[in-house]
Amino acid sequence: MSAVLTRPPEAAAAVEPSLQTGSGPESGQRATAAGRFAALAGLAGRAGWKSLAVLLFLALWELGPTYLASPSTRVFLPPLHEVIAAGAKLLETGQLQNHLQASLTRSVSGFSIAVVSAVVLGLLIAWYGWLSSFLNPLLELFRNTATLALLPVFTLLLGIGEESKITIVAYAAFFPVLLNTIAGVRTVDPLLIRAARSLGLNSFRLFQKVILPSAVPTIFTGIRMAGTSSILVLIAAEMVGAKAGLGYLIVNSQMSFLIPDMYAGILTVSILGLAVNVLLVALERHFSRWRTAVGAGN
Repeated sequence: MSAVLTRPPEAAAAVEPSLQTGSGPESGQRATAAGRFAALAGLAGRAGWKSLAVLLFLALWELGPTYLASPSTRVFLPPLHEVIAAGAKLLETGQLQNHLQASLTRSVSGFSIAVVSAVVLGLLIAWYGWLSSFLNPLLELFRNTATLALLPVFTLLLGIGEESKITIVAYAAFFPVLLNTIAGVRTVDPLLIRAARSLGLNSFRLFQKVILPSAVPTIFTGIRMAGTSSILVLIAAEMVGAKAGLGYLIVNSQMSFLIPDMYAGILTVSILGLAVNVLLVALERHFSRWRTAVGAGN
């Protein structure tokens, strides 16, 4: 009788862990769900911490003029909800879209011209020493000339139309891209270049497979700087002799004493600059995927 009722030690060892630890399919699903929840909670916590300063600034903007500032100050610094209401009204009437489209058209045109010309010229200058020594004094002269100081010159030569604004945007965005392109090419590891030449790569393939991939992060640093500069310079140019654009909206609202509209235009410029930076960072990650793959392999 005792032999029938007694469970063998092997069977007990096989059954009891399953009962005690719950190692069945349900427990695995619960562990996976708990892991996902913890990952989402961690992601939400990091996002909340990174945006805390911005939220505090917006709260101060909303509460400060209402409870801390005098009524006369509130006229020139309206609370955030009035600015948002003014922006919503501009959106409803279509004015904000028109001004934003005008600014984007000018900035994208000038920025594209600057990036293409600066990258090509930067590659040539970095690769050919004689061209660098020939052009460097002239480039240093123009690089150290403030962009807005040349705004009257562009206006006199090209008028107050689109040409002058696109040209000054291209001028402002040209030098950050050019200088970072030169620096990116010159800092490529010489061992990589010698190894590529020993494998029989011609000049075109060397640029395509070695020089450009290695210089991409530095080039995109210049492109991001140029993106910010192009927007800021364009806004300043639109404040002088323009009939549309975010700069025109800001200065016209200020002159018409439409203070909430003025702040709505400024807030739109900030959001536009942030969106441009996020887009350029995404492009940089796309073109630098090989670096991520190499780091993951290590």
